Amino acid sequence: MIRQKVRFQMIISVAALAALTGCGIFPRHTERDCMERAMYFESNRSSRDGMIAVGSVVMNRVNSSSYPDTVCGVVAQKNQFAPGIMSRKMDGRSAAIVREAAVSVLKGERHPMIARAQFFHAATYHAPYDNIHYVLSTGGNAFYEKRPSERVTQSTPLPQIEGITGR
Repeated sequence: MIRQKVRFQMIISVAALAALTGCGIFPRHTERDCMERAMYFESNRSSRDGMIAVGSVVMNRVNSSSYPDTVCGVVAQKNQFAPGIMSRKMDGRSAAIVREAAVSVLKGERHPMIARAQFFHAATYHAPYDNIHYVLSTGGNAFYEKRPSERVTQSTPLPQIEGITGR
């Protein structure tokens, strides 16, 4: 009985340590690092609007009880963002642009057209679902909220729009 208890406590400790490592608690990734990674790999650095929109979705998830409550927890969540998002190498050529956008979102900037959207996909993808309400297309992505189908009023991605978040 004692042996089982000790084993269980060890398993819980290892699982907690693994979870904390991916959430920016340990120095492996800071919240800014994780935000930069989301913007870098999901917006393809295509536009500031695209990066700010991706960051706004990340923050909408952080503020939702349905997702982890840290940027790194959200970004590192399995099957939610680009494969290898937490481990792939980022090219330094766009580092300054990505860093500025990430810092700005972490300080409170949001894309004004994102509203409560917590999801996006490539703008060229056609999703076959009837519960997607599109709010914005920018930076090569279409951003949307999931709603009951009777409350969807924009069921197709909007035209791409840029220049809203200019700096």
